Amino acid sequence: MKLSIVATLYKSARYIQEFHERASASAIRMVGGDYEIVLVNDGSPDNSLDLAVRITGQDPHVQVIDLSRNFGHHKAMMTGLAHAKGDLVFLIDSDLEEEPEWLIAFARQMDRDQCDVVYGVQAHRKGSWFERWSGQWFYDLFKALTGLALPENVVTTRLMSRRYVDALLSHQEREVFMAGLWHITGFDQRSQTVIKHSTSETTYTLRRKMSLLVNSVTSFSNAPLVSIFYIGISISSFALAYIGYIVAQWLFLAETMSGWTSVMASIWLLGGMIISFIGVVGIYLSKIFSETKQRPYTIVRQIYAKKSD
Repeated sequence: MKLSIVATLYKSARYIQEFHERASASAIRMVGGDYEIVLVNDGSPDNSLDLAVRITGQDPHVQVIDLSRNFGHHKAMMTGLAHAKGDLVFLIDSDLEEEPEWLIAFARQMDRDQCDVVYGVQAHRKGSWFERWSGQWFYDLFKALTGLALPENVVTTRLMSRRYVDALLSHQEREVFMAGLWHITGFDQRSQTVIKHSTSETTYTLRRKMSLLVNSVTSFSNAPLVSIFYIGISISSFALAYIGYIVAQWLFLAETMSGWTSVMASIWLLGGMIISFIGVVGIYLSKIFSETKQRPYTIVRQIYAKKSD
């Protein structure tokens, strides 16, 4: 198998038919008939699965992986990659915001540069000012907390060699953050500037972005835990200096410090910090708990494909 095209389905019913037609045309143009299209249904609430299964009855190149429930975009992508058999694997979203025709341009660059990955980077981030601002804020904060300089404004679409995909799948995390895994897997990765279209509202709300940030930072860095130590040292140093100030007041000025406001403020401050620190430790403990159980990150309910004659 020369090429696998992998895409996930979630509220994708209105795009599936056109996506299949355009992806098939691009694959045929590149490798002839030696390709497959792997569609992963991530518990889509619409009739995406029915439409995709209907396509498998018409096109033997299409395979549908139906997950038992919604596990999340990143885990669904990893499941699709695990089922891909091609020497080259083209990962793309199915909502047509990213063009299946990019496959040809990505393949040309991979052949020219002799690299393992060609991935898309937006010339200008799509969406409203809030979506653009929150996306930039996410990358900046992630870099500051983890030290990993992820490429900014990357899209899902990427063309990958077989050895890169195998290396990517060797990661065994239960909590999957794809952009981080793409980066730390290494190999020779090259970018190509693309223009991403806007066909639908983003499903990444501020709450989901906050959740993704917490998951990504705690998956790739121990900086929050280390920062607790340094904040504790800073508070202790300040407290010692303040104690020295109070003692000096008592010895040389013979003044009684009322101190009600400062004491209460300190109690509230330290109480809040202690609770937040316990919360940070709790997040890491929950990750350890999740990883040690070694549950599968997705469960496949059924695989649909047309039987060979």
